[in-house]
Amino acid sequence: MHPRHPQGAGLGFRRELLGELTAGVPAAIEFFELAPENWAGMGGASARRLRAFTERHPFVCHGLSLSLGGPAPLDVDLLKRIRRFMDEHGMTLYTEHLSWCADDHQLYELLPIPQTAEAVNWTAARIRQAQDLLGRRIGIENASTYIAPPGAEMSEAEFIAAVVAEADCLLHLDVNNIYVNSRNFGFDASDFLHALPLDRTCYIHVAGHYVEPDGLLIDTHGADVIDPVWQLLAETYATIGPDVPTCLERDFDFADFARLTAEVDTIARLQRNAARERRAA
Repeated sequence: MHPRHPQGAGLGFRRELLGELTAGVPAAIEFFELAPENWAGMGGASARRLRAFTERHPFVCHGLSLSLGGPAPLDVDLLKRIRRFMDEHGMTLYTEHLSWCADDHQLYELLPIPQTAEAVNWTAARIRQAQDLLGRRIGIENASTYIAPPGAEMSEAEFIAAVVAEADCLLHLDVNNIYVNSRNFGFDASDFLHALPLDRTCYIHVAGHYVEPDGLLIDTHGADVIDPVWQLLAETYATIGPDVPTCLERDFDFADFARLTAEVDTIARLQRNAARERRAA
């Protein structure tokens, strides 16, 4: 299939939304994101329904289980399967979390990587291997974390920048994860944002989160995006420009499709505002 490059504002492609999306994709949604682990290799009606969308809309692959920072060997078979899947559907962008989630088996949790020089070298080598197998540069996402890994030799932002440089990969920027971590660990979200290698940004996530009774923020992707996260997204566009494709993540609570569409509209509006401000400047 002819490659389709994502741009503008997008939404996660979920089976729970297929009814609404089949009836008509709102104009604000310019691309979709999916987890290749959930779709690659599937046949039958699911494959046909997906093909109907990938023939008309760009898609981004956002991986869930590669465990880039983990101790177990990379899943080479999975990477080969993802490459075939992307080629079959004309997908050009693949991203994954800067975390680890497997040892002898899947842990079903995205765990932080120790912020050490040794971990930089280890993780960057695995990213380079993944890029070779996929035949493209990939984006790595700054993750939400709930424990500080021991033995840190550098800050999280320094660690991310070092991995990106050593791997010669791209940055998948998640602004909600920055906000969640800033509240949980007590740092300034704007300072963290500007410490990242923003010139490498290929893709952006925005999402909602849950606040526990004790004040801990959990990155659930199951609630509306709050104003401080929208403000951080606007600051991102003001810094790097509005042309980076940006996806609204929503993993559950899909009851009000109009509200989801309105949030995608907000992404598009912020992109338009940033474009106007750049032209005026």
